[in-house]
Amino acid sequence: MSHPFSRTQLLLGKDAMEKLAASRVAVFGVGGVGGFAVEALARSGVGTLDLIDSDTVSPTNLNRQIIATRRTVGQYKTDVAAARIHEINPDAVVHTHRVFYTPETAGQFDFSQYDYIVDAIDTVTGKIALVLQAQAAGTPIISSMGAGNKLDPTAFRVADIYQTSVCPLARVMRQELKKRGVKHLKVVYSQEPPRQPLPDPDDMELPPEGRRSVPGSTAFVPSVAGLILAGEVIKDLGGIE
Repeated sequence: MSHPFSRTQLLLGKDAMEKLAASRVAVFGVGGVGGFAVEALARSGVGTLDLIDSDTVSPTNLNRQIIATRRTVGQYKTDVAAARIHEINPDAVVHTHRVFYTPETAGQFDFSQYDYIVDAIDTVTGKIALVLQAQAAGTPIISSMGAGNKLDPTAFRVADIYQTSVCPLARVMRQELKKRGVKHLKVVYSQEPPRQPLPDPDDMELPPEGRRSVPGSTAFVPSVAGLILAGEVIKDLGGIE
């Protein structure tokens, strides 16, 4: 008899689907990249999801974030994503955390309860803290590098952080993680050099927290990064080669 994940099971197999249903994945950052990662994880049958983000949906999110519609503007991103997950899979367990993850708020999370961590946040200090906390707990983590100011969705690659090139954020992460003795980190990064955003004639949007300027972004680049992140998580948790 068919079920919501029967098409996925045709490719992954029953054992993998049972592993996914029993897994708990935490997604840090539910924006342009993280929102699509959450969507794919939910549609792949992951049983429990933790969503961590302190932000609300704004009108400037409408161009790229899957949770952003006119109806959801002003609502907390974690709440919108949780409702969307339950519309896809009513049996999914969703934990929401309205927290901006930083080294100062890291103590609010016990990474040993997660089977996988998805890092889709923007700040270097937060990303480093995520990696160190995941490493200490022995929990697998995959991290998104820069997706802003890019126009080529085909330029994304999956690699170890020390095998990356071009991406400025990946360069900083390599340097900082090496200082801290981190040997490996699975990442999704783009080989496309970032573009210089055009001047904002209205100058109305403030930079995101932890950023110096507002990055340009599109509907078709962050989404691809998020889907690749989710795909790697699904394959790793399901034991798919």
